[in-house]
Amino acid sequence: MVQDMDTQQTLHALLNQLNTAIVGKSTQVRDSLACLLAGGHLLIEDVPGVGKTTLAHVLARTLGLQFARVQFTADLMPSDLTGVSVFERASERFTFHPGPLFTQVLLADEINRASPKTQSALLEAMEERQVSVDGNTHALPAPFFVIATQNPSEQLGTHPLPESQLDRFLMRISLGYPDRQSERLLLRHDGHRAHVEQLPALLGPGGLQGLQDSVQAVHVADPLLDYVQDLISATRNGQWFSQGLSPRAGLGLLRAAKAYALLQGRDYVAPDDVRAILPQTVLHRLRPASQQRASSVSDPVQALLHSVPLP
Repeated sequence: MVQDMDTQQTLHALLNQLNTAIVGKSTQVRDSLACLLAGGHLLIEDVPGVGKTTLAHVLARTLGLQFARVQFTADLMPSDLTGVSVFERASERFTFHPGPLFTQVLLADEINRASPKTQSALLEAMEERQVSVDGNTHALPAPFFVIATQNPSEQLGTHPLPESQLDRFLMRISLGYPDRQSERLLLRHDGHRAHVEQLPALLGPGGLQGLQDSVQAVHVADPLLDYVQDLISATRNGQWFSQGLSPRAGLGLLRAAKAYALLQGRDYVAPDDVRAILPQTVLHRLRPASQQRASSVSDPVQALLHSVPLP
């Protein structure tokens, strides 16, 4: 059974516009859209200059969402994100002035260049969709997404994200360098900069919520749930990883698989959806066991997929 025609046409239009702006990265574009449709935050890790910021900007414009960008630096303070309460003499009371967190899509550019204290200021916002300033709680706009970019940890001036914050990101992707044909297009058209600024919003108010409701309605059969549980259990046996996936990670994996299935034109999750989305959803949450630390974490993930039988 497939989804209704209107939903298919909307998703096709979204992917088509995103792929015209982000050339040659259809897999990463699809994964990014799946992440937002699943209601999750996205972490993009790569070297500078490969289009991380452009992808975030294009996603916001295409989905018709309010966008704000914050350049994370070593001197960025938590109040620079959340906002501050200022005493107004005329009213003789404190008035809250919201910071850039009060948007629908926040691009946290080079997040690992900020201090751990500032990085942690995002935690409440990412998890609870609210911030607390001077004992008062302020709700963030809905929807609220953080798209964070970070440079490889071996680069100078970076602070590794703590595990608690990494766990708040539903997915982590990497763009990589473009292929020769895609890079030729970028060189010929100055990186599509003018094109990006002219992109129309393809969703109106409530449009994204409708697609997210469609994600929630995607069916998950009991054998598929058994498969997901088997994968999660296999990460906890100590064979490949020193610490397995949490229940929150399992919920995130299932939401991402539902969104991926919707983008494939189906209203049910298949095992291939889980397998396709698993590395992007769990790699940043896992630490290799001692015998695996000399090799890439992606190798144990592939071994994990091969070890768990398909339903």
